[in-house]
Order: sequence, then C-alpha cells, then structure tokens
Amino acid sequence: MQAFLEYLVKGLVDQPDEVSVTPVEQNGVTVYELRLNQADVGKVIGKQGSTIQAIRALLQVGSAKKGLRCSVEIVEDNRPE
Repeated sequence: MQAFLEYLVKGLVDQPDEVSVTPVEQNGVTVYELRLNQADVGKVIGKQGSTIQAIRALLQVGSAKKGLRCSVEIVEDNRPE
C-alpha cells in the first residue's frame, strides 16, 4: 500500500522527489504519514478536500481487500523555506 500511495501522490505534485510516505502502526491501524513540499499540499488536498478524500477511499478499499486497516495523514513540517 505504501508504494501505491507514493505512486499516486507523486503523480499529483510538482516536486515528486520531496514526497515521502512513512507507515506508523497505531492500535492495529497503519497510518501513512505523508510529507511533501509545502507548495504541493494544496494539490494533494484539492478543492474542499476532494482529492485527499479520494486518496483515502482508494487506500481503504485496497487495504480492506488485504484484510488491513489504513489511513493517510498529511504531516506539515514547520520548516522555514
């Protein structure tokens, strides 16, 4: 699922080399922490959150077929640019 998520997000952003996905296990759910360039956050979220909701839906369907539970969170590092 991690490779699928990376492939999906890298296709949406202008800075694909700055995309990183880190899986974190929390209470039986794998939370994928998504880190990307600050300028690309809006592209991943989309209008009214539609893009990130679609990504979450695809990830849930794919993981459910494998008997897993997954979620995606965008992590914003407050780094000066």
